[in-house]
Amino acid sequence: MASKQRILLVEDEDHLLEAIKLNLELEGYKVSTATDGKKALKIFKEERFNLIILDVMLPEIDGFQVAETIRLENSEVPIMFLTAKNTSEDRVLGLKKGADDYLVKPFNLEELILRVAILVKRGLKGDDLKELNSYKIGEKTIYFNSFELKNGDGSVTPLTKKETMLLKLLIERRNEAVSREQILETVWNYDVYPSTRTIDNFILTFRKYFEPDQKNPTYFHSIRGVGYKFTDIS
Repeated sequence: MASKQRILLVEDEDHLLEAIKLNLELEGYKVSTATDGKKALKIFKEERFNLIILDVMLPEIDGFQVAETIRLENSEVPIMFLTAKNTSEDRVLGLKKGADDYLVKPFNLEELILRVAILVKRGLKGDDLKELNSYKIGEKTIYFNSFELKNGDGSVTPLTKKETMLLKLLIERRNEAVSREQILETVWNYDVYPSTRTIDNFILTFRKYFEPDQKNPTYFHSIRGVGYKFTDIS
């Protein structure tokens, strides 16, 4: 595993901090640690990380506030919350503060390692996407900065902001199911709760744009009871 894959682990329980740190280092990650929110923000500003693992209940500044501050400076780095709180309200609050994942204590270390690997991989995909600022599907190319779709014949189809944001989210998470909750948090920012039909209509539009056979989609899929998925067949 590349040494550039760095993790900031923020946890005020010493025994848990050391156990998680040891297991992550055994997986090949480089781990920096902090035991309170204030120190965590100081370290974050001094170094670059591929993932932030945050306990919610922290001295000085709690995990939710730390995540909010991080998101003001960096909207891309994945954030995972570790917490003893397991209510739906806490999960929604965590997502609102910018979390990508939410693991409830006590948890299985093997599950933590698997989730970490997914988030780090996802973050690296996001880095690749940012560098390109475009993505090719079949003979068509999406340009995220200009909200345009260039067709194979050279013509250009304008995209709406929400179409572009949803395309980017699905492509960043390519080959993974993306939940409706993540779509709400990223594309609609919880300001308006679209119905399932609203998001389905976006998927139908994407099929019109990209699918050779709209009734048998290759790229854009609805996953019943979960969300939506973009499949990269390249």
